[in-house]
Amino acid sequence: MKMALALAEKGRGFTSPNPMVGAVVVKDGRVVGRGWHRAVGGAHAEVNAIDDAGEMAKGATLYVTLEPCNHTGRTLPCTEKIMGAEIKRVVVAMEDPNPDVKGGGIERLKKHEIDIISGVCEGAAKKQNEIFIKFVQTKRPFVIVKCAATLDGRIAARTGDSKWVSGEESRKFVHRIRHAVDGIMVGIDTVKKDNPSLTTRIEGMTGSDPTRIILDTRLSIAPDAGVLQLDSDSDTLVVVGDKVPADKKKSIGQKGVKIIEALVKDGRIDLDALMDQLGALGITSLLIEGGGQVIASAFKAKIVDKIHFFYGPKILGGSDGVPICSGEGPDMMKDAIPVRDMCVMRFGEDVMIEGYL
Repeated sequence: MKMALALAEKGRGFTSPNPMVGAVVVKDGRVVGRGWHRAVGGAHAEVNAIDDAGEMAKGATLYVTLEPCNHTGRTLPCTEKIMGAEIKRVVVAMEDPNPDVKGGGIERLKKHEIDIISGVCEGAAKKQNEIFIKFVQTKRPFVIVKCAATLDGRIAARTGDSKWVSGEESRKFVHRIRHAVDGIMVGIDTVKKDNPSLTTRIEGMTGSDPTRIILDTRLSIAPDAGVLQLDSDSDTLVVVGDKVPADKKKSIGQKGVKIIEALVKDGRIDLDALMDQLGALGITSLLIEGGGQVIASAFKAKIVDKIHFFYGPKILGGSDGVPICSGEGPDMMKDAIPVRDMCVMRFGEDVMIEGYL
């Protein structure tokens, strides 16, 4: 199953809105077939593994990281492929979390008298597909907040300078995260100060650019902003309030971007309501990269599922730098947001804390 999970990981960034799935066919103690879901619309992992095994699949055991599908979507049901190949036993890491289909594949195989074992490496499988699990159950994106800060909690100096808080290895990992998510979101202040491209750049491979989402309540983005001039397969969405004049929206829309009108709460885009809109657009996952006001708003709106906080080995040593979160926080420490299931990683000289809210 660990081999199947490693195979599934090869699909990260390419399968959305489908899950990552890996499969291994074993016969007489020997691996005879391997496969994974390579891209949305393509063959599923079970099909690829069984095809790889060929005639050796007959009487073999199939290990698969997600319950085989029993419905027709872009492809035929995997249960039919398994039964047709005369697989004898199927070992599943986790049941399909989609409430509309959960258990259907396993039941179909049991009725065909195929032995089923479920729950092997279930925790690892659920973590691998945490994005898919949330989206199919809520129709809202899985939200990750990323920031890079000094050891004293500043994401930029008082001048706004932030190049570079973190090191090259950390920045390379962030591009891996961008490749893996459907959308990346920043506020208009970040666009004005940093003029980012918000694309994916991974050495040695062609990464997937996420949909770029700019929070711009009053539509103040400059027509020549770099994010509006990109040659990219993904869209740029500018999220505005309901009081922006139609002619102003039209002038920016001509730059090859899409304008989305959203609810406004306390003078800012209502991020909780926006998540429903993004989910309806098929955005299953979202990386929030800042700045401090947007990060604080995301925590306040309780939309965050996961954090990646990078800390570089440096200290600004003043109270006038830009904090990770801007604005008013709670009065009491007992009201702080708890972070669970934390792990710590090193990227060069930087330390990264991953955790869940």
